Amino acid sequence: MNMVIGLSLIVLFTFGVPIAISIVLASIIGIEFFTRLPLLLVPQQMFIGIDKFPLMAIPFFILAGNLMAAGGISQRLVDLAKSIVGRVQGGLAMSCVLTCMMFAAVSGSSVATTFAIGAILIPAMVKHGYPKPLAASIQASSAELGVLIPPSIPLILYGVSTDTSIGQLFLAGIGPGILIGMALIIFLYLFCKVRGYGKDDYKDSTGFMISLKRAWVALLMPVVVIGGIYGGIFTPTEASAVAVFFALIVGAFYYRELKLADLGPILRQSVISTAAVMLIIASAALFSFLLSRTGLPAQIATLVTNTIESPMMFLLVVNALLLIVGMFIETSAAILVLAPILTPIAIQFGIHPVHFGLVMVVNLALGMITPPLGVNLFAACAVAKISIDQMLPWLVRFVLVVLACLMAITYMPWISMGLVNIFYG
Repeated sequence: MNMVIGLSLIVLFTFGVPIAISIVLASIIGIEFFTRLPLLLVPQQMFIGIDKFPLMAIPFFILAGNLMAAGGISQRLVDLAKSIVGRVQGGLAMSCVLTCMMFAAVSGSSVATTFAIGAILIPAMVKHGYPKPLAASIQASSAELGVLIPPSIPLILYGVSTDTSIGQLFLAGIGPGILIGMALIIFLYLFCKVRGYGKDDYKDSTGFMISLKRAWVALLMPVVVIGGIYGGIFTPTEASAVAVFFALIVGAFYYRELKLADLGPILRQSVISTAAVMLIIASAALFSFLLSRTGLPAQIATLVTNTIESPMMFLLVVNALLLIVGMFIETSAAILVLAPILTPIAIQFGIHPVHFGLVMVVNLALGMITPPLGVNLFAACAVAKISIDQMLPWLVRFVLVVLACLMAITYMPWISMGLVNIFYG
């Protein structure tokens, strides 16, 4: 049965059927022809998959990100980042990374970060002489931080699917997010120096104090959201609703850029994005139920534990597997299907589930900037109005930088677990 389901998925993917629909159809084939279970299980298991309180954070964080983009918060974060690094050669490229780090501290979505920040910075970089494919590659790679720096939708999904503390996962995401962000900034500084890009970046930057004065309220948003979680004031799910309220009040009444007429399109876009994510979660829950019935997770666990002897080798194999999976399967679906299988095995090898969660998410985040199904690539291409093949020669450099960071995160657990150990002992 497992082979038939796998072949069904491959065929459906080949014909361009959306991932969520492909998973549901393959699951229906498995249930109908290889079990005696009623098809009533399909809607039942899909509903069970999304009937979890922590998942309520996803639509709220998506809505918060869209409100930030429309309410002027994104522009002010860009201006602040440019005031910090904009006077250095390549400062505009580096400010893209820095802005994405700040925006990610509330939005939780890399795609939302790509559209919100890319719409501002990609045209600005092109205006300053950066090749358009390079500008799009910088934006796509920087937006990856949206799934690492808390709050993070993939980390929420990992926590829900493996029963791991979402609060600890959020805390563990800070170190890897900063590491990758700083690595990209250092690389861009050296790259622009060698290639001669960004010599005039200083022309559009404003003074730091002026930009800080304009952006200080926007900067309060991650402080309120993240501080509230770790201060015990509210849960990560409740924090998502606070983020929406904060973005709405600041955009409408403080910056006065968010109008009543904007709310309709914002809510519509948020509903569409939420529906797409939730459909993937529901279909993955059905698929996971079917796999559990076949005993495949236990078979994989036995195979891995019998053939791999050390935790280091296990992590290496998992990284290789996830790199391939991330290229072809959407991050949310990959986490929901693979995390319940791989995490118990990791625990058997003595790997902390929080650390393993960060390894999984960082690895699958690479899939967002690698073809053929890199969602960040499609988003950046849409903003820059170019094709993916134009980006690829530039993109390789950024993929290698993130890969180096992934190896450090994998084999240096303190990068992700340092803050967790401090706060949770």
